[in-house]
Amino acid sequence: MLAVALVALAIVFLTRGSDSGTRSSASGNNSGTRPATSAPRSTTSRPAVTTTTKPPTPSVERPLQLVRTITGEISPKSVVATDTGLVFAQNMMYRHTMTVYDRQGSLVKTIPDGVELAHYGYDDHPGVSQGAPVEGAVSPDGRYFYVTNYSMYGANFGPEGSDDCSGPGGLSPSFVYRVDLKTLAITGVAQVGMVPKYIAVTPDNRYILVTNWCSFDLSVIDRATFKEVHRIPLGTDPRGIAVSRDSRTAYIAVMGSSDVARLDLGSFALGWYRGVGLSPRHVVLSPGGQFLYVTLNGADEVAKLDTGSGQVVARVNTGSRPRSMAISPDGTALYVVNYDSNTVTKLRASDMSIVQTIGVGSNPIGITYEPTTNRVWVACYSGEILVFTS
Repeated sequence: MLAVALVALAIVFLTRGSDSGTRSSASGNNSGTRPATSAPRSTTSRPAVTTTTKPPTPSVERPLQLVRTITGEISPKSVVATDTGLVFAQNMMYRHTMTVYDRQGSLVKTIPDGVELAHYGYDDHPGVSQGAPVEGAVSPDGRYFYVTNYSMYGANFGPEGSDDCSGPGGLSPSFVYRVDLKTLAITGVAQVGMVPKYIAVTPDNRYILVTNWCSFDLSVIDRATFKEVHRIPLGTDPRGIAVSRDSRTAYIAVMGSSDVARLDLGSFALGWYRGVGLSPRHVVLSPGGQFLYVTLNGADEVAKLDTGSGQVVARVNTGSRPRSMAISPDGTALYVVNYDSNTVTKLRASDMSIVQTIGVGSNPIGITYEPTTNRVWVACYSGEILVFTS
């Protein structure tokens, strides 16, 4: 009897446990019927949800369109974007100013070029001296902007600088200014050669390079001390400079020749690309450094040179006396100002074909690409700066 009772009790317990489990799994089902059996899980995975991002349109495919004309008390020799949203215009000779604009083209500040050189250790030039801003370059860290002065005016300076120089002698050494990009004030000066023109800062922020038109050489300034540490002879009328991304090599256009210099920035040994074309004035590198683009002021051409072989692989006539040049950040487009044709030419960098030519003001001389807005700024001696979308 005891055994029978125990068996019966077990059956009741198991039956209640089963019902409890049924109620739990059928939560929300009040019909009292057995819940439907769950469908078997599919073994086929759903396709991954993907989103496609349209790649940006290459610069070469975006036409130049004028969006703003900037005028005022300016005679811009050059315009330089700092990549921080500011653009500097160097108003050379008798304006004695640099004008600074925001990325939309509004004037931020006018910086006079007067300095007291004695405050920086140059006691032989007492009182205020003035310069004549020519070209500028920004430091890679975005802290400073450096400006060359074509000629200096003040106590104990010699004759005014001139493009018609006959080599060393007769003219006074000039100066490079350092401008703090936060305060937009001149905070330092460095003495260089006679009639300095172009200026570049090495990507490693170690050196500032300056071509001295009438000294026929290159000043190498130590960025940390802001003092000249080397002087490299180049020949007649050196002008444009481009530096490789690894800061190992500088390429310098020597305008009084047909050659481009190649300077090793470790040993300071000098090599040459000979016979590039008549009067090379400005140089820019492709983003990867494989190609060097050269404006040939005397040949009315732009040349594309392979930096490995040293061979010119393409040439194109853009207009009369091409001067300065800019390259888009993606490397697909070149923008060239043609001084006597009063035009800007846009080139396809890959094959050097002309994509667009636009008429501008008299004597376009400077050009820069402002990357935060993808706009091209053009400086004209007629006293205006033209801003184009690109």
